[in-house]
Amino acid sequence: MEIIKGTALLLLVLGLFSFFSFKAPKGMKAMGALANAAVAAFLVEAFQRYVGGDLLNFAFLGEVGDAAGSMGGVAAAALVALALGVSPVYALLLGVSCAGLGLLPGFFAGYIVAFIVLVIEKKVPAGLDLIVTIIIAAPLVRFIAVTVNPIVDATLLNIGGIITETANSNPILMGIILGGVITVVATAPLSSMALTAMLGLTGLPMAIGALAVFGSSFMNFVLFDRLKFGDRRTTIAVAIEPLTQADIISANPIPVYITNFIGGAAAGVVVSMFGLVNNATGTATPIAGLAVMYGFNDPMKVTITALICAATGATAGFLGSLLFKNFKIRTVSQIRTKEENQAA
Repeated sequence: MEIIKGTALLLLVLGLFSFFSFKAPKGMKAMGALANAAVAAFLVEAFQRYVGGDLLNFAFLGEVGDAAGSMGGVAAAALVALALGVSPVYALLLGVSCAGLGLLPGFFAGYIVAFIVLVIEKKVPAGLDLIVTIIIAAPLVRFIAVTVNPIVDATLLNIGGIITETANSNPILMGIILGGVITVVATAPLSSMALTAMLGLTGLPMAIGALAVFGSSFMNFVLFDRLKFGDRRTTIAVAIEPLTQADIISANPIPVYITNFIGGAAAGVVVSMFGLVNNATGTATPIAGLAVMYGFNDPMKVTITALICAATGATAGFLGSLLFKNFKIRTVSQIRTKEENQAA
């Protein structure tokens, strides 16, 4: 029942944020900003705190990581406001007003108040708009973030806790579910970094996310190369960061998502069997995710697991190319030429 509950809640979160991405005003831009905020705060924390500070014993680098990790709310509020078109100074004003708060409260507050600031910028005379923004928007954005914070703790972070407990009680099955889902999310508009940061995943679930996404780089490279989605640049780009090729993936969801789920699930089982952990939340990303793993586990075990995940990913990509060799693929030239013609 706990596995069913954890999986159902995870899928509910994915559904809600996918709905937000496609239906909310400028939802896709806002979700992109959330992913960038996770990079700005959590990736810096992961590298500098856990690798530079803990693994390499540089105290100063550890301080850098701690400082970045504490600024999740600032980064989220500021970047989502920028993405929605707020001027840089007002976007940063909203961001610093969320200091000390988490990524998601800052995101929600910044998203809501950004629309108000846009109205202020448009309707209030130049010069006076700054005073109005300081008086109205700054306290409002913090009020919303503080109000949302306990709701986030009681829902999304609680879901992350359920998933963590379930993964520890039945690691193989949860490795299949988490590895498959997070790897698919890595190729979808909702970033895998944003998802794992929102849920506050740590321990084995975060390790599954990090190395499953690492393995997906090799999987997508082989899949894109053999099915001829595009040229060599497209193939390399999707291996480094799938979201750079979001239009190609969205046009070919069946072969990409099915192959990624299979490869991610296999990688999740491998990580579960080795019992690795990752206590740096939000690090479900190919290069950084692997690097951070060395800060929490035996380096040899991490290396062996990563090599197996890479081989598993490449194998899944090869099998996917065989499975979908007769599938009608929409290529880069077809999709982007059509978009250029429509724009013209």
